[in-house]
Amino acid sequence: MNWKKHDYDDIPGTYVFDGKTSHSAYSLNKMLFSFNHEENRRAFDEDPATYADKFGVSGEQKQALLDNDYLSLLRSGANIYYFAKLAIPKGVSIQDAGAAFQGISTEDFKANLEKKAEGLKDKLEKAGGYWHG
Repeated sequence: MNWKKHDYDDIPGTYVFDGKTSHSAYSLNKMLFSFNHEENRRAFDEDPATYADKFGVSGEQKQALLDNDYLSLLRSGANIYYFAKLAIPKGVSIQDAGAAFQGISTEDFKANLEKKAEGLKDKLEKAGGYWHG
C-alpha cells in the first residue's frame, strides 16, 4: 500500500496510530485485543511465543512482546488501549508505561502529571466547567 505522508509524522516523541501503523500491526493488535478474555491472558502467560505465533505476530513486534519492551510495541503500532490489556494484568500501570515511554521513573512521570494539573480547577471554574485547552 502507498501511504500519504502527514505533518504529524515528524512530531518528536509522538507515535501516531493511524491507518499505516494499524495496518502493519494488525496481528499484534488482534492478539492484544484477545486479552479481553482471562483464558487468553492465561494462555499467553503460559507460553508467550506460541500464543504470539497463533496470531501471526512475528519479527520485531514479537521480540518486543517477548522482551516486554513497551516502547517498541507502541512504536511498532500497538493500539494504546489494547496495549493496556497486556500491561495492566502484569501489574504495570499506565503511569509505569508512560514513564517507560519517556525514559523516566514512574515517580517522575506522576510528578510531571501533577505539575501539569496545577491550576486546572481554576481554569475549569473560569470556563464554566469545561476547558478547551
